[in-house]
Amino acid sequence: MTRCPSLPALALAAAIALPLAAQAQQAPTPAGQRNFPEAALRGQLTITNSAEARLNNQTVRLAPGLRIFNPNNALVFAHTLINQPLKVNYVLEASTGMLHTVWILTEDEARQPRKGSDAVQTNIRSQWDEPKTAR
Repeated sequence: MTRCPSLPALALAAAIALPLAAQAQQAPTPAGQRNFPEAALRGQLTITNSAEARLNNQTVRLAPGLRIFNPNNALVFAHTLINQPLKVNYVLEASTGMLHTVWILTEDEARQPRKGSDAVQTNIRSQWDEPKTAR
């Protein structure tokens, strides 16, 4: 009885693992540059407490799994950023509208144009949204 796997079994395992390892590698980016998802929008964020924040002057709830990345791409806790105005890229959860992922931007990243600057979009309209006309 042998306790070592046979050579063909090891070769098969290596042949399967190599392509998977190659796929796991991301495309290289220039030093210090982060890739943001297409769905990420730009905004001004101020965390007000452990459950809510002001995003572009509108109140938004923080998702239970909120991830906040600092300019070095390290995770930070929301409570350490309370009442600090931050220029960010962000992603809202589609189903709940809660703030899900936030990237605090460097000065260079903030200069790059991005969709969503200073606008949280909503489909709620009221009569007060209508432009007033003189009579």
